[in-house]
Amino acid sequence: MAEPADKVTSITAKERPGKAPEPESALDRTPERKPANTVEASPATAARSPAARRPKSRRGLGLLVSLIVLAIAGYFGFREFQARLTHVFEQDARIAGDLITVSSRVSGWVTSVEVKESQTVSKGDILVSIDDRESDLAAQRLRAQRDGIVAEQERLRAERKLAADQIRSRINTRISEVHAARSANDSLRPQVRLARSEFRRAESLFRKKVIPKRELDRARTTMQRLEGNLQTASADLESSEAKLREARADQARMKVFDGKIAVLDHKRLEVETQLNAQMLDLVDRTIRAPVDSVIDRTFVEAGEYVTPGQRLVLVHDPKQVWVEANIKETEIRRLKVGQPTDIHVDAYPDRRFTGKVLSIGNAATSEFALLPSPNPSGNFTKTTQRLRALIAVDQTDGLLRPGMMVEVSIDVR
Repeated sequence: MAEPADKVTSITAKERPGKAPEPESALDRTPERKPANTVEASPATAARSPAARRPKSRRGLGLLVSLIVLAIAGYFGFREFQARLTHVFEQDARIAGDLITVSSRVSGWVTSVEVKESQTVSKGDILVSIDDRESDLAAQRLRAQRDGIVAEQERLRAERKLAADQIRSRINTRISEVHAARSANDSLRPQVRLARSEFRRAESLFRKKVIPKRELDRARTTMQRLEGNLQTASADLESSEAKLREARADQARMKVFDGKIAVLDHKRLEVETQLNAQMLDLVDRTIRAPVDSVIDRTFVEAGEYVTPGQRLVLVHDPKQVWVEANIKETEIRRLKVGQPTDIHVDAYPDRRFTGKVLSIGNAATSEFALLPSPNPSGNFTKTTQRLRALIAVDQTDGLLRPGMMVEVSIDVR
């Protein structure tokens, strides 16, 4: 770049020895270029001199920043290395809970759905109602059968009691007759013996001509009369005893009544069993919450026809949650039950949750696959397997919900 003419110094001609300097012509006044080593510093050049020194300052600042970055990276790298030695980290973890599928045990038309999704219910609250009119009529019919059997049993028991009283009275009467006949028989026997003795004595005296024949006849008549009375009394005793045996034989009729009552007892039990089954069917038509829970999802609406086993509502207990973490098999040896765990929930990054290892799986998750891979082709690629570890965690304000992704850091020290 040529500098301005007014700022370039002219070079005087060399004076020849012995000659005066010649006057300069217009051509001689043409400016000549200065040698590179004779250029003087202009004000603009002087102004750019600090900028020339600026790269050294930038290099120093860059070096300082690089040192700071390396120090920070080294610090965090050391912390990460130390954490890898003392902790097991796992991102493949989720909140888990007991999801209960409430199903129907009976078939029928849904009359009402009493809950909505995300609603909190208590144990025993009504979830779904199914039409119960037909079941109620069947229960009423069975109740009528049971009541009829009970009434028949009461009638037989009353009849049995009446027959038993009659038989007991008859037996008592026959026993009295037997006692009377036996008493009469017992009282006549000594009289007969006495009459026979008197007759033999009178007969002996008559042969000796001591008494007349009339006395002998009187003794014979008395003896014969008493013997006749004794025979009559013996016959009456036998008759009374026979009637007593007959009356006692009537007691066997009680067993007949008892048998009929026992048969009715079995029928009553059978009907009551059917009634209990029908009442169970009637109760099952009102679906209730099995535990204190929250409604996750409803699958039916009023007016739908449901069948046994069909799911109606999905619920879970919000207080009973835990973390399921799939730990690599290369890290599982470092885990022990009870180790403290920090839990980072993706949904709440600003909140801290803690827990502890509850149990460690005894089989890899691949063993539970529906379609196992036996590798029949022989091409094998080794893959790190994972085992499930359960981590206990306390529920906080109902924030933890099954299925949420979490990251866990297990302190294995």
